[in-house]
Amino acid sequence: MKKIYKDASTALEGLLFDGMTICAGGFGLCGIPERFIDAIVASGVKDLTIASNNAGIDGYGLGKLLRTRQVKKMISSYVGENKEFERQYLAGELEVEFCPQGTLAERMRAGGAGIPGFYTRTGVGTQVAEGKETRVFDGETYLLERGIRADLSIIKGWRADEAGNLIFRKTARNFNAPAATAGKICVAEVEEIVPVGTLEPDAVHLPGIYVKRLINGSPYEKKIEFRTVTTRGAA
Repeated sequence: MKKIYKDASTALEGLLFDGMTICAGGFGLCGIPERFIDAIVASGVKDLTIASNNAGIDGYGLGKLLRTRQVKKMISSYVGENKEFERQYLAGELEVEFCPQGTLAERMRAGGAGIPGFYTRTGVGTQVAEGKETRVFDGETYLLERGIRADLSIIKGWRADEAGNLIFRKTARNFNAPAATAGKICVAEVEEIVPVGTLEPDAVHLPGIYVKRLINGSPYEKKIEFRTVTTRGAA
């Protein structure tokens, strides 16, 4: 089965529709599937529900989809660097489901593993618990959290072989692996594609069985949210 596509738009052909749910990998600006985000912006698809650790920043990452008003709902843990997100949320234009970071990762993993729900103590007694079923185990109250299943997963890796076996680099591993398994279809962008047999099997982080479509998105500009430097003292 053909897995390698020439670009993000081609790889997404036939997969996008209004009102769909998308799981997106990445943490801040690290390991985000930016080529696929750009292609989704260009497609004009709307009323999206997106499950992601954060919503990008203004004008970058998932922030691009917020700017074009293509997102109906965000399921996220951290959104503190996005003024447009804040504006839409406070104006009642964007639905938001805040989810503790570890819980969000487990919801994605559970969805990918076919587990419809699980109990956790995280969020008990807070707004996170509102409207959720609770149960007591060994004298402690737990919340029922639902696994996340998405119509599509978009992720970014470092290196993949032609069969889709994939390696993440350093902290870019973050939410990409659980997001990949949570979608009915997973598309991946990477910095390099190598022949089958090149990757050390024990080094593979995501088996190719999860990756249905693959692109080489290079070159990438490695952005960071904040650049911090130390003032050099006098010699």
